Amino acid sequence: MKYFDKNEGALLQRSFTIGLVGIILSLIALYQNYSPFAPTGIITVVHGAGLAAQLLAMSIAVLVMRKRKIKEETKEKAKKMTLVLAVSLLFFFLAV
Repeated sequence: MKYFDKNEGALLQRSFTIGLVGIILSLIALYQNYSPFAPTGIITVVHGAGLAAQLLAMSIAVLVMRKRKIKEETKEKAKKMTLVLAVSLLFFFLAV
């Protein structure tokens, strides 16, 4: 089954979950970069995985926005999700 054929609510829920995981991974990487007590071994992989998860979540939210014949409420949720993920991506690109 293609992603485009799935339910919009399920896609938005999946986008939210993946985006939250990406933000948490990026926050862990940010903490380890500025903490004097944390080891700095594999931090770039964690940060890259966080950014990749955020990009995936944003692409799912954009996919929901582009679908036809969906409720206006769902489209607004997808727009808000895209905006939040874009701002978080910009922050984590500039912070590290």
